[in-house]
Amino acid sequence: MSKLILIDDDPMYHKISQLMLREYSVVKDVVSSTDAKATIDFLEENKENPEQLPDYIFVDLNMPGYNGWDFLNDYRKIYDSLKKAIRVYIVSSSIAPHDIKKSKTYSFVNSFIIKPLTREFLHELMA
Repeated sequence: MSKLILIDDDPMYHKISQLMLREYSVVKDVVSSTDAKATIDFLEENKENPEQLPDYIFVDLNMPGYNGWDFLNDYRKIYDSLKKAIRVYIVSSSIAPHDIKKSKTYSFVNSFIIKPLTREFLHELMA
């Protein structure tokens, strides 16, 4: 089983997502974060320690202050130094074509998922 960090500013979304992730046994460990910068700091501090790093990161784009784009820009800087391959997914309520297009400029982003998480996506993730 794997670990996932869920970065989103909405506490209710955290609860719903955790229930779904556990119900479908997608991951063993879900860490909720409302602070994307703290998550970058954690990844940077643990970049040499693969057992501490998550297998997946789900990041929202639209958050106050340090947002998902800021996270992706800083993640890009540390990506090559991480001792573990982490699958990064943007999970956002944005349906703006420019957001989807911009997400494709980040080579490490696996997919742009429009909220809410679906059973189909979680089944694909498990495959």
